[in-house]
Amino acid sequence: MLAAIAKLNVKEGKEEDFERVMLDLVHKVNANEPGCHLYKLCKDADGNYMVLEVYEDEEALITHSQSEHVKASGPGFKGLMGGPPEFTRLDVVG
Repeated sequence: MLAAIAKLNVKEGKEEDFERVMLDLVHKVNANEPGCHLYKLCKDADGNYMVLEVYEDEEALITHSQSEHVKASGPGFKGLMGGPPEFTRLDVVG
């Protein structure tokens, strides 16, 4: 298994719109990707957004990144992001 943490840079004042678009994507990922064991939007005490992701294997991660719902969500984020996401990839231990 492998995991990822995606730090998402959301423009100030766009949080509500971002959450609406992102939570729709979260729902679609969880409903349509059996190889994705965890895909959750999180926010820290400072208001920074992250997505916690766990995939069965490399193939499941590729399937996620190439899925129609991920591609279709792109335009919904227009004007909401303050920069590209920052990804940290991890190997699941145990």
